[in-house]
Amino acid sequence: MAHTRPLSPHLTIWKWRITMAISIMHRATGMALVFAGLLLFALWLLAAAAGKEAYEMFAGLAASPIGWLIWVGISWSFFQHLLSGIRHLLMDSGWGYELGVARASAIWVFVGAVLLTAAFWAAFCFGSGLV
Repeated sequence: MAHTRPLSPHLTIWKWRITMAISIMHRATGMALVFAGLLLFALWLLAAAAGKEAYEMFAGLAASPIGWLIWVGISWSFFQHLLSGIRHLLMDSGWGYELGVARASAIWVFVGAVLLTAAFWAAFCFGSGLV
């Protein structure tokens, strides 16, 4: 006997909103920071402990274009998670539940994360003489 239970309508009635996206990104960037960040930190420590050749190989990979992409991604994840966490902290205190404020703060989290990432890498590159 087949049961025809009704399905939850949430998949058909909900539309993507910026506030939903920022909440999902907060979780995703937190996981990325934990897993990718800790993995890279552990690899760095292992390479340092394994000797000069292993450390030079790690440093070469870290300085490659793919390495730079990973570093920029991790730094963007950090700033995204930081700003989103500040937003959540403010909302926990009762601020920002109005529809316009919630949307604007979610947009500013995305914009702020990109700007802070760009500023961080500009300061790093210009400060270290890479550019």
